[in-house]
Amino acid sequence: MGEQNDYGATTLRYFGSQLKLFRRRAGLSRAELGDRIGYSEATVASVEQGRRMPQQEFVDRADEALGAGGVLRAGLPYLLQSRYPTWFRDFALLEAEAVSLYSYENHAVPGLLQTEEHVREVISARCPPLDNEEIKNRVAARVDRQRLLRRRPACVLGFVIEEVVLRRPIGGREIHQRQLRHLLECSKMRHVSVQVMPTSRETHMGLDGPFVLLETPDGRNLAYAEGQSGSFLVSDRKRVSVLAQRYGIIRAQALPPEESAHLIEQAAGDL
Repeated sequence: MGEQNDYGATTLRYFGSQLKLFRRRAGLSRAELGDRIGYSEATVASVEQGRRMPQQEFVDRADEALGAGGVLRAGLPYLLQSRYPTWFRDFALLEAEAVSLYSYENHAVPGLLQTEEHVREVISARCPPLDNEEIKNRVAARVDRQRLLRRRPACVLGFVIEEVVLRRPIGGREIHQRQLRHLLECSKMRHVSVQVMPTSRETHMGLDGPFVLLETPDGRNLAYAEGQSGSFLVSDRKRVSVLAQRYGIIRAQALPPEESAHLIEQAAGDL
């Protein structure tokens, strides 16, 4: 945890110092820059002092307003990376650029499909508990990852989720119901497929646990998996091939998208 905070704080302070340098070169006060980019003076001050993570919109507007020529924008991937736990950073960068991504999840809604309030409930339940600022940062980071759903060109996304996930009311009835409705909305996107693995299934290829497959823009195929004590990226072609074969069977064993949508709708109605 300390390593993550130190890394993130250093990255934020460095970005803030660059923002301050360009602002002063432009002869602007914090209030004047804020007026130009649509943010308050206090927000500009917080970013310059390394106390606040800027949103992408802030970075884009500041880069243009200050004539930074892309220098501030170039730091954005590192800012975003600093918000994630150390063990997740490499995957987060790969995920953001993925051409295709396929996920199997057996105990939780995939992070890319979680509502913000669901994200907050999940992260707040961590043990040992996180402080409020860390919770806020991690929630923002996970929500920001969901840009992948709206990115153009679109990333082909496939999700297989265990039925038990639909029945576990994380955050209570109302929050969970909104989460299920959000799943349905995501499943209607043309580049997104959501399937449910029914609990009644007697044979199952996913008993070894959840994992993700992704393809990079340069054609590399990778896999990613998490466990209680850590996570790992798989780049070995033979191991990735085995997981890809396994995922193909998992998809075949799950309900088709139309039947899955009906089951999600039913689960929402049962709450």
